[in-house]
Amino acid sequence: MSVTSEAAAQWSGSLFEGSGRVSLTSSGQGSFPVNWKARSEGSDAVTTPEELLAAAHASCYCMALSNALAQNGTPPENLQASASVTFTPGTGITGSHLNVSAVVPGLTEADFDRLAEEAKVGCPVSQALAGVEITLEASLA
Repeated sequence: MSVTSEAAAQWSGSLFEGSGRVSLTSSGQGSFPVNWKARSEGSDAVTTPEELLAAAHASCYCMALSNALAQNGTPPENLQASASVTFTPGTGITGSHLNVSAVVPGLTEADFDRLAEEAKVGCPVSQALAGVEITLEASLA
């Protein structure tokens, strides 16, 4: 069974002076303001497409790594992951950096590193981002 998730965006005005909102339509979890200034200069009050993509990448990666660890017979007690998606005006999205810390009893550092890398490659959002560099920092806590 396939699942389709939806979001919607509304925009008013030109790219540089305008603004809009993005809504998480499928879940109804919220509507968030977006604008060019936040996207090109950063903001702690307005979201960006890259922040939303980072949220998708971090959550997808956690799911992929959790599954890989469980299939290895070493399910995680805890995973903490973040993704940092970089946007350069005039160029576009240039990369995503994953950072994960995990509590996984009975797993060697070498096995963890291998599984973390395999999860990075196998994560569906990583696959969707195949056109940009994806880097990973992984550590056992």
